[in-house]
Amino acid sequence: MPETSLLHQQTLYAATDSGLSREDIRLALESALAPLRGSLRKVLLIPPDYTRLHSNAGLITQLLYQMLSPACRVDILPALGTHIPVSKSEWQSMYGTVPYERMIVHNWRTQVVRIGEVPADFVKQVSEGLMDQVISVEVNQQLLDKSYDLILSIGQVVPHEVVGMANQSKNVFIGCGGSRMINASHMLGAFYGLERIMGKDHTPVRDVLDYAAEHFILDLPLAYILTVTDAPAGLIRTHGLFVGRDRSLFEDAVKLAQNKNMTLVDRPLKKVVVLLDEQEFKSTWLGNKAIYRTRMAIADGGELIVLAPGVDKFGEDQAVDRLVRKYGYKGRAYVLEALEKNADLGENLSAAAHLIHGSSDGRFTITYCTRYLNKDDVEGVGYSYLPYDEALGRYPVDTLQAGLNTLPDGEEVYYIPNPALGLWMAKDCLN
Repeated sequence: MPETSLLHQQTLYAATDSGLSREDIRLALESALAPLRGSLRKVLLIPPDYTRLHSNAGLITQLLYQMLSPACRVDILPALGTHIPVSKSEWQSMYGTVPYERMIVHNWRTQVVRIGEVPADFVKQVSEGLMDQVISVEVNQQLLDKSYDLILSIGQVVPHEVVGMANQSKNVFIGCGGSRMINASHMLGAFYGLERIMGKDHTPVRDVLDYAAEHFILDLPLAYILTVTDAPAGLIRTHGLFVGRDRSLFEDAVKLAQNKNMTLVDRPLKKVVVLLDEQEFKSTWLGNKAIYRTRMAIADGGELIVLAPGVDKFGEDQAVDRLVRKYGYKGRAYVLEALEKNADLGENLSAAAHLIHGSSDGRFTITYCTRYLNKDDVEGVGYSYLPYDEALGRYPVDTLQAGLNTLPDGEEVYYIPNPALGLWMAKDCLN
């Protein structure tokens, strides 16, 4: 079995704001793989799913497949986490000509193997005493298939509400992880607080992932391909590409993402309007990035308007959807009390964490503007409601530019066309 240390480590920064070209990325991948090409017989790729379309992991997966196949068998395990499987049309949109049949669907509830545990005293230490329990480490059984010569985890480093900065070992332990790790990590992040986490490298959840990486997967032939991207007007720009296993590569990517994906506003915003792409965001489970990524930019007493044309449900699976409908987004204190009294919520801690994340705790109002969820649905979970078409009449996104806008009636709004690509905060929140 070849060692991933034989990969040529790559660090590539774009020379201009237009980003790395397809050829730049192809050459970097060719160089990284060069020492292993003759010995590879079976490779596992772990890219993100369609909700990370703008990571450019789709292009990287296509390029790797073209380089390695047919001389090498290439399996693809999208890091779904709790998300629904990639549809055939989504696959074609993101992965192009890579055969759909090469996909292995991850099931976070049934297809995982326990490989260790993070001790309770370590969890207590990194959480500053907020959480004191063992966290089981589970991964998809496919990663433990010893016939793989190489496992490549691909994805974007970008601000994240649970771990601080997404990707690296998060792709393995959460994207391809089991319910115990997903539940515990999400609750750990919720207890610690989004505002203390987002946009940072060292957080309690990242510390837990680092512990698991150092203790339980060192024998896997694993390496990471990390991107830092943005997508003005929907056009993906890759500002950095980092290939290898050393943590320093992730740290370099974090610094670049902090520069490219974090926007500071001079003063807290009174009204923020966020558009959720209807192909990418079909649930509040995903769409609440509109809340997570803007909450540190919104003024007390302000408004968040979420234009959600594709959202037709709350949870990504039926069990979570039922819990969201039952308990709603009604604030941290409400959820913590409900956890003590209700076994169904206690058995689904990632859902409980999501309910905490999805509330402003009364600090600002949240209005969901939908086509498929009705007024009773939306108001039933604690949000205000406005029909999508009516909202579009008030906030015509075709005429808005990203950032501050003044509407014809003189109202000032801050418009964000895709919340998944960054983090917005007022300057006085930066510390």
